[in-house]
Amino acid sequence: MTDVPGLNQAKGRQYQQRTTNRDMARRNYLSLDTAILLGILLIAIVFRFHKITLPLVDGFSWREISTAMMADNFQQRSWNIFFPEVSWTGPGPSYQGREFQIVSYLTALLYQLFGWHDWFGRVVAAFFGLVTVFSLHRLTALCWGKMHAHAAALAYALMPAAIMIDSSFLPDPAMLALVTLGVWLFVKYWVGGSGWLLPLATASFTLGALSKPPGLAAGAVIFYLMVCWILKKKRKQATRVFLWGLFSLAIIGAYFSWAIYLGRSYPPFHIAGSGGYIWDYGVWSYVKDRFYFKSVWNTSVLWFYGYPFMVLFAIGLWMPLSRAEDPKQRFLSAIPYVWLAAAVILYLAAAGEITSNVWNLHIFHVPAAMFCGHGALLLAKLSSKTVLTPAVVLRSICIVIVAVGWSTLPLVRTMKKPIAMNGKLLGEELARLAQPGDLVVAIAPEVGDPVAVYYSRARGWVFPPGGGDSEWSKFVADDATAIAQLEELRAQGADLFGVTKNATDKQDLLFVEHHDGVIDYLDKTATKLVDSNDLLVYRITRP
Repeated sequence: MTDVPGLNQAKGRQYQQRTTNRDMARRNYLSLDTAILLGILLIAIVFRFHKITLPLVDGFSWREISTAMMADNFQQRSWNIFFPEVSWTGPGPSYQGREFQIVSYLTALLYQLFGWHDWFGRVVAAFFGLVTVFSLHRLTALCWGKMHAHAAALAYALMPAAIMIDSSFLPDPAMLALVTLGVWLFVKYWVGGSGWLLPLATASFTLGALSKPPGLAAGAVIFYLMVCWILKKKRKQATRVFLWGLFSLAIIGAYFSWAIYLGRSYPPFHIAGSGGYIWDYGVWSYVKDRFYFKSVWNTSVLWFYGYPFMVLFAIGLWMPLSRAEDPKQRFLSAIPYVWLAAAVILYLAAAGEITSNVWNLHIFHVPAAMFCGHGALLLAKLSSKTVLTPAVVLRSICIVIVAVGWSTLPLVRTMKKPIAMNGKLLGEELARLAQPGDLVVAIAPEVGDPVAVYYSRARGWVFPPGGGDSEWSKFVADDATAIAQLEELRAQGADLFGVTKNATDKQDLLFVEHHDGVIDYLDKTATKLVDSNDLLVYRITRP
């Protein structure tokens, strides 16, 4: 006769063993997943912290220097974060309408704790870049699964543009990190997470948009998911999101209203990013210039991405994932497309501004990395059903080698070339010659770049003096006008005048040739202190 109790016990032990094996496999998988993410973060650290102590003399020098000056002035003059101030428009106050200064303020705190180092701002930016890598990974895992999360995070970690911006003293790394973190927290809340995720997501997203207005484009994802809730008759949840969104927009609107007021109330009456939009130039002008697509193409090929990443992006965008069976997952899988579409609309409205200040393209890099990761997986897998076969692994390694060798290494090296080094040398020479309280006038290799003023560790002016509607990247037409400008600065207290001998404006006019009459005037009215192969410095005699 069959021993039924014994049979049941044996079946129970077999079931328990299978359950234990599944649990062990799940833990091992989670451990592997965590290890891969940590490895990707390590790769991101290596590329973002390589040459982190580089002076602020690379291709983004101009914008980095203004951010660095604001950090200086927080630490040296006032800790009021609502009054960002630069040092290149005279003795001041030189408050300007700027973004909410998260990166510069954190850097000022580092100055206060550890002393001044020009590369501290790069460190702060790089840490925000790591937050973006992590948040992008977690967001992609919710949208497209863990393998796509690994691929997207690795693509972002290796993307030349992301590396360059994340290691530059700019507000953009904070913007992208905080809005990506906010969107991920919101998506986590949307799929059934705890209620406290909504205020956290709102706070993070709001700070990101305050750091740089392009971050608002990522809000399209939140709006899209709110509409999805409305379609699913979840009006209570949608209403809660709508109210938190209004609160966020009210804070953002209030701050930037203040920034505009500040920029219009103090000389030189400068508001950052206040030109180059479709409503400034007109729709016909944008159409005539083909929305600056040639400019953004050249930036993409020669600087930001290179052909390997552009090919991966095109493949990933052109060949979507297979349609998910779960309706909720179908909503989530559309998030990269929603983010990309919002970023494209932003570009179409602000192409003039974005192509003039290319770091504004950073808002594209989350969806771009997601599509690049998808494209890489498609190429690696081809017809394979799994990603663990030797052929798939080998193809994946080849894709990474091609991307790093053809795009990442050469393009990052190009963007980090110290093109403004002579401006730094001029600033250091002015610092050596300046007396306490001296004001300097300086012309860097790229006219309008305040790098020499910054490294002089003094306040002063770029030349021609800029701000507001003034054009500071072009020399005036004649010597008489330039001399009149110089005399006005002398009357305001200018003590030292310095110029690099390779200083060239955007019309390709060389200062020492175009304004040789100004140099003759200085020879007669000022004291020449330095005349080297690279620099020319005078002490201006007060009237």
